[in-house]
Amino acid sequence: MAASIQQIRQAAEGWSIEVTPAGATKIDSFAACLAPGTTVNVTFLPGSDPLETVAVTKRLHNEGMKAVPHLAARSLRDADQLDTLLAAYRAEAGVDEMLVIGGGVDKPVGAFDNSMQILETGLLQKHGIMTAGVAGHPEGSPYISEAEIADALAAKNAFAKREGMTLYIETQFCFEAPIVLEWEKRVRAAGNELPIRIGIPGPATIKTLFRFAQISGIGPSMRFISKQARNVAKLMTVQSPHLLLSDLAQGMASDPDCLIEHFHFYPFGGFAKTAAYANAIAAGHIQLLPKGGFDVVGSAA
Repeated sequence: MAASIQQIRQAAEGWSIEVTPAGATKIDSFAACLAPGTTVNVTFLPGSDPLETVAVTKRLHNEGMKAVPHLAARSLRDADQLDTLLAAYRAEAGVDEMLVIGGGVDKPVGAFDNSMQILETGLLQKHGIMTAGVAGHPEGSPYISEAEIADALAAKNAFAKREGMTLYIETQFCFEAPIVLEWEKRVRAAGNELPIRIGIPGPATIKTLFRFAQISGIGPSMRFISKQARNVAKLMTVQSPHLLLSDLAQGMASDPDCLIEHFHFYPFGGFAKTAAYANAIAAGHIQLLPKGGFDVVGSAA
């Protein structure tokens, strides 16, 4: 059974989005395209200056958004640098939530190799940051094995219970709902109790989606988008994630134990365009299609 407009709208409530420091320079006003309090993740990319992430986080806070900066373990030198960064986030932007990830580099630049090592320093708690996201991998990771992923997730569940912190999972972007829903059931059966935010690729050309899928090295989704990219005539066609969102919404509604709570949008086709699309869906401004999925009704269509 296809998801209803109400189910899709409810699934899209509380959506979040992310921005890179470079991308933020192209946005005149976050408040012009986001409602107050919208959660915006700020990336900390390999080789970048973490102070750039601090600056964007402060700007988002000043514009009334909920800024959630990334902490990339393999890009940090040591605990002293981490302590200094956390102090800056608290003092300059009132940060009380972060996304703690390993970071996409083969060799750590310093003392940290994974996100658990960051959590176990106790520095987030010291600075009053008691909510943190951790990475989820419905399609695996090119950097760590499935066994290591499972062990890490079990350790994070145990850490959350032991330390009284609120942890949640935020996943890589995906294209196929069955893979995501099967993964959620699998990790739940293995003992995961952390709520989940699913990564959604915002509307973008097939060429753009293919490029990001190549960079991420994700498996089934790479095969999915590769099939689309083989048709040269369609490379510049904008692909919407409407089928993915509709199928996820249906899966969430049909399983009361499902731990998926929110969608996190990756704005591959542009920040303002993705924000408008997500806003429209959360407002229920959509029209169901006979063969499944939906169209956005209005200016974001």
